[in-house]
Amino acid sequence: MNSLSIRVGLVDMTGTIDPAVMAQVAAALNTQVTRDLPQYWNVHATVTYLPHKDEIPQGVWPVQIVKTLPPDEGGFHFTRHNQPYAKVINTPGSNEWAVDASHETLEMLVDSAGNRLQASTAIQIEGDEVVDAATGKFEYLVEVCDPCEADDFVYRIDGFSVSDFITPHYYDAHAAPGTRYSFTGAIIRPRQLLKGGYISFVNTETAEMQQILWVDPSEPPQLNDLGPASGASLRVFVETKTHHRTHEVRAKIRSKKAAAVKDYRAPLSAAARSRAKLYV
Repeated sequence: MNSLSIRVGLVDMTGTIDPAVMAQVAAALNTQVTRDLPQYWNVHATVTYLPHKDEIPQGVWPVQIVKTLPPDEGGFHFTRHNQPYAKVINTPGSNEWAVDASHETLEMLVDSAGNRLQASTAIQIEGDEVVDAATGKFEYLVEVCDPCEADDFVYRIDGFSVSDFITPHYYDAHAAPGTRYSFTGAIIRPRQLLKGGYISFVNTETAEMQQILWVDPSEPPQLNDLGPASGASLRVFVETKTHHRTHEVRAKIRSKKAAAVKDYRAPLSAAARSRAKLYV
């Protein structure tokens, strides 16, 4: 028997994004969730563009593009009937929000309840690296985009950047030749944390949530104690303590990259104008 297909709807709550761009991003995400994600995760879903923010069809899980989020609110939510939906902050002047929409969509599809845990070898920080611990196990929250969420590891579908994501082999006990640990291959071994990402887990010795956060690549990774989880969803609990911070860091990094590109292009434009004068 085939699994029921989940319907995800991309909707602009700000009224500021070109509907043609919304439709194109929705098409790119649909390709990702129908072509790429099912190769590794048992997910049957489609993504469509919803042009009317006040007309969400019944049974559709919306991914809402919004202007802002409160500091204590993450991107993952539930309706009063415990149906999942997501919120993504718009990035005016660019389509970088598409990466975040991809991120939220994939994680919502792989773990719709936000409570999926996978036991595997414990990890620890050694200097500027995250490595396997000699002993012990953690129960990892299955957030498929977090360990490789930085913009450096995105890939493109029809001209739009989408998030890389881990495969189930990410939790294997040992590395094996020819095994893919993330879709793009950026992650090359189990439990590897790439710069710009983070990973959350239950420390089985303390029964509390912890997290290794490496969202700022210029800084070493940090171990955060999140304390005993509260609420019905571990992912919601983690995001309330993490999402705003990670978004701020990514926004700063993106801004620096945009400024660097602008600075690089400016002298070229000036040089071009100087060359043009020679022919007047």
